[in-house]
Amino acid sequence: MVTSPELSRPGPGAGAWWPSGRPSLRDATLLAGSVLLQLTLGLLFGHAYDMPIFMATGYLVATGQNPYLAQNLSSVFRNSAFQGLTSVGYPPPWPLVLGGIYRLIGSATPSLLGFNLAIKIPIIGANVGLAFLVARLLVKEGAEVAVVRKAWLFLLWNPFLLVASAAWGQFDSVVSLLVLMALGLLQSKKKDLSAILLGLAISAKPIALPLLPLPWLYLRYTPGPSTKRYYILLAASLLFFCCGPFVIFGWNPEIILRNWNAHLVVGGGMSLLTFRELTNGTQVLGGAWQILGVVWVPAVAFAAWAIRRRVQEPRGLLAASAAVILVFFLTRAWLSEPNIILVLPLVVILVSLGDLPSLGLTAIWLLPLVFGVFNTSLVQLLFPSMPEAMGRLLALADTFRIARLVARTVVVLPWQVAGWWIVVRCLRKPAEGGGLIARRLTSIPRVHAWN
Repeated sequence: MVTSPELSRPGPGAGAWWPSGRPSLRDATLLAGSVLLQLTLGLLFGHAYDMPIFMATGYLVATGQNPYLAQNLSSVFRNSAFQGLTSVGYPPPWPLVLGGIYRLIGSATPSLLGFNLAIKIPIIGANVGLAFLVARLLVKEGAEVAVVRKAWLFLLWNPFLLVASAAWGQFDSVVSLLVLMALGLLQSKKKDLSAILLGLAISAKPIALPLLPLPWLYLRYTPGPSTKRYYILLAASLLFFCCGPFVIFGWNPEIILRNWNAHLVVGGGMSLLTFRELTNGTQVLGGAWQILGVVWVPAVAFAAWAIRRRVQEPRGLLAASAAVILVFFLTRAWLSEPNIILVLPLVVILVSLGDLPSLGLTAIWLLPLVFGVFNTSLVQLLFPSMPEAMGRLLALADTFRIARLVARTVVVLPWQVAGWWIVVRCLRKPAEGGGLIARRLTSIPRVHAWN
């Protein structure tokens, strides 16, 4: 099991590590093994709440219906889990992907497992893409060969990433890949494509919304009217991906407009408000509690202001991105475990470059995985292949409900400590010369190019 990309002296022949040279048989085998493992997880597992909604959404989009209007599709999928579903809670980009998958694969196979796997294909592709993109960004920073390879392996084999994406079926790794591509392109002065991809990322899942002020902070040090053009393209991208499908396909947005604040009036998950389910038996924020649903707005604004000086250079842009996303997660009233995938590659990069200790990376992925045990998230992954076993385990978990909710609340406390610790470290400018890597012996082989 790969736990963190530590700094170490590479062995013989490491300078030819893939993708800067020919892949070794070992690395090619490790890549193939990761893909095979993810395909297996994608086939057999899927979250009992999310996957039926995703499958129903794919069917509705593919058959020309409004995916935001929930329907009883138990007769279509011949499964009682599709009765009484809520509608999809994400903007149009992911529903459109699901509709395309159903038209290509889902309608051609009566197998629930087959459709389950098909939905995971773009997610698995994004996981592999993240591994290579992180490696590429580390190469640009002049990282050592051994460091680049370990970061690559970490993302290919990390248990939390694989469980929350390939097994669960959530597409946060797709959003993370789009965000990292947008940041990389912004660093490379390819601003137009960066703006479009950032708009697409925010449109796919609004958890990327806190990144909105960072391009302005970064581009204000670039001569010319680049900032204005960037945000015009970003706004156009958001408008097209969020609103365009409603016009093109004639979907009625009434239910969305009626429930626009749905994510602001619930508290729980990995947030500090997870204790409300234990003390109040509900996740709904009523009365004065509703103010906590918008605390993240001034918190993210303050974080962007506090880190403004670090955004002046490319490497600082990645640290600033990790900081504002974490502040959003730590102050948001609701936080799902898979959301943390958005910040995971950024923390991998910062740890690999010596800007953060490896303990921070361990906390980022291990605590959500432990939380998922007490949140019954892992048990619910048995929905496609072993629904009866899932039902029995959920019933067993309910008998220990109070102890489970207490344990869940306890896990959130070190998550908050670790998260704020990483935020503070990101606010600090690293020592001149680039941290630990720059202090390594210059004789150690490095990766020089990836074209």
